Parts: sequence; structure tokens; C-alpha cells
Amino acid sequence: MAQWKPYFLKMWFTCGVLFGLVAMLLSMFLLTLLVVNTVRRQPVEQQVLTPVMPGVNLPASQVSYYLLTLLVCGIIHEMGHAIAAIREQVRVNGFGLFLLILYPGAYVDLSTEHLQVVSPLRQLRIYCAGVWHNFIIVIVAWAVLLGLPLMLLPFYSAGSGVAITEVSQNSAVSGPRGLSIGEPITSISGCRVTSIADWNACIMASMKEESMGHCLAVDKVKELDTSPKNLSEAKKMIDCCNSTSSTHLCFKYHIKTSPSNKYACLPARMTTDRPMCRYQSDCYIPKLDMVCVYPALDNETKLLQVFHGRKPPLLFLGHPLDLHYSVILSNYVPKSSIIPLNLPYVVETFSKYLISLSGALVILNVVPCYALDGQWICHGFIELSLRTVIPDKDIRGLIYSVIILYGTGLLMINVILAMWMLFS
Repeated sequence: MAQWKPYFLKMWFTCGVLFGLVAMLLSMFLLTLLVVNTVRRQPVEQQVLTPVMPGVNLPASQVSYYLLTLLVCGIIHEMGHAIAAIREQVRVNGFGLFLLILYPGAYVDLSTEHLQVVSPLRQLRIYCAGVWHNFIIVIVAWAVLLGLPLMLLPFYSAGSGVAITEVSQNSAVSGPRGLSIGEPITSISGCRVTSIADWNACIMASMKEESMGHCLAVDKVKELDTSPKNLSEAKKMIDCCNSTSSTHLCFKYHIKTSPSNKYACLPARMTTDRPMCRYQSDCYIPKLDMVCVYPALDNETKLLQVFHGRKPPLLFLGHPLDLHYSVILSNYVPKSSIIPLNLPYVVETFSKYLISLSGALVILNVVPCYALDGQWICHGFIELSLRTVIPDKDIRGLIYSVIILYGTGLLMINVILAMWMLFS
């Protein structure tokens, strides 16, 4: 690989040198700004460094993505060093993988003797290759994330509903009559669902608004009403069905001749199949005495119709958040049953992890800190830029030591602050 298109690889790793300089300055600025803002007690909207702790801020279901991302980023990072080293005639003694407690990583062992005799610019091509490749990972993952809807278009439909990828066991919507994995959800009680964002918005709207009503003729209400005849009006207000039926629900309505609410125990399925209404005027039909019947529920409980697939809508009775947390959804609905349901989620999640963790590795590795790439990158930049200006090697070494001490202290302070922010 190091012998493939030598001129292109030379320009490729030279671009990595330019990126390494810019990234080092930007990383030092960001980490310094974070410390200054913390000391001045100014709010920091987003932490630059956040420790990833399984079981603390990393769900158990995401651990596999996290470890795989670390492994991929580590291998490509070290491959950059190795390819650049061979291209610059620096011997690679070996390379491999390691496991630090639970965190996988990769390493490459370069010949120190060969490194010391090549020019600072050639050293920088080797030192900056790792973070340069991490940055390329971020760009590629970001492009995949943006182009995902177009790439999945032949196999998935988007914008017409959301697909159910998981249903919580023993939840209100599980079971043979509940929601099934793979079904598309298109609407919640008249609120159109075309994406997960719509789903969240519909759930929030249902919490703030009253449950939708349904249009029924007054004669039909009286015909279907099964409330016990001996119930007083006061008891009807509490539960006109007297908690005796699992298929019926108490509805309230009012008629023109009486300003007070009337109550009727009606079959829930048959009633909710009628046209929806929010106001009495929505049910107006000439020469028919129509009313809008509303579920008689407390402020927290809602009756929601979840339209899913070709089945009759699911009637959900409870708090809307219980419905929200009972399912996991995807914006992509498979066009065929043989197409993997979770593939878009896997690609999207893996891409986000690549962007986040590979970007974090760039910020960390370019800091001029002991035992990181930034230590050698800083030394290479000093030798390249100051060797002719400051011929005295000891003075250049002093400048290098000061920068390394500052970078090491800066990174340690940021790690301590990040841990404190996580656990406080």
C-alpha cells in the first residue's frame, strides 16, 4: 500500500501535516477555553471531552457499537502511521492489537533509529498520519449519514410512516392484539406520523390536549349506552360503566337542551371508528341530531388511536409517555419482508459513533502531551519551523518542554473536569 501512487501518497500525507498543525492549535484553544470558562463560572453548553462509561452514560445495548468503533478507529489510525513510515523509508518493527481493561486499541512499532535520521517534514508526515486518518473517518461517516436516505431509497421508504423495530415486553402495547415489530405507524389520533420527530411531536401534543372525540347521532348514543340504570349522575361522572366491562368506555357529551354533560357507556371500538371531532360543530349534519362524544377520563389518561399497518387501529388507554417508551422506531420502512429492519439504525448509529469517537481521538491525540501523538507532532513542528531561526538546540528543547508541560497539564485538567461533570 505504501508503494501505491507515490506522488499521491506524498501529497496525501503532506495534507495531513497541514491538518495536524491546524488541529493542534484548535484543540489547544478549545481545551483552554473550557478551563477558562469553568474558572470564570460561565456556563458551558457542550462538553468538549466527555468520558464514556459503560453503565453510566453508555447504555448496555450500545457497548458493541462503542467497542467496534474504537477498534476500527484504532486500526485505521495506526495503519496511517505504518503506511506513511514505509513510504518515508522508516522500518516498521511490528504492529498489533491490545485490550486495556475493556477498551480495545491498536499500536505500531517504528524504528527509532530510522525516525531520527529523516527530516522533520518527513517525520511530521508519519506523526500526523494517524489523526489525519481519524479526521477522514469523520468526513466519510458524516457523508454516509447525510446520504443515507438516498442510499436506502431502493430498499426502504421514508416520509410515509415509521417502522416499529422493538416492542417492550409486558407493556400495554405488546401481545397478539398489540403492536408488532416491522409494522409501520402512520398516525396517532389524527396526528400524521411521517418520521420519529413527528411521532415525538404527536405524543407531546396528546399530553397537552384533550382526547379527540367522535361523532355519533344522539339516538345511536342512547341505543349503545350500557351504563347501569340505577347509577346516579354523580357516580356516572366518575365511571358510567361502573368498571364492569373491558370493551366499553365512559364517554361524555352534551345536547342543546341541557348545558350539563351527559354520560354514556359505549363500546370503545365501535365509537372510535366514527369520524373524529374536536368541537360539536365538527359533527354537523343537516336534519340529524349529532353530538361529539369525548372519553370521560382524568387529566393524565388519554385514549389514543394508533394506526399501524393494515390492521384496525390500536386503542391505547393510559399516559402517552407509556406508549412512547414502549416502542423503538425507525424512519425507514422496509419495502419487502426480506429486507433487514434494523440495517438503517445500525448504519446510522455506527456512523454517529465514528463521528463522535474518531473526532474525539483527533482532539486528544494532537494535544502536545506526553505519550500522545501530539508530543512528537509538536517536536516535529518546532524543528521544522525554528531550526533556522533558533540554531541553539537547547533553547528549542526548552520551548518544546514548556509546550509539552502546558499541554499535559491542560489535558489532565480537562479530564478531571469532564469526570466531575459526569458524576456531579
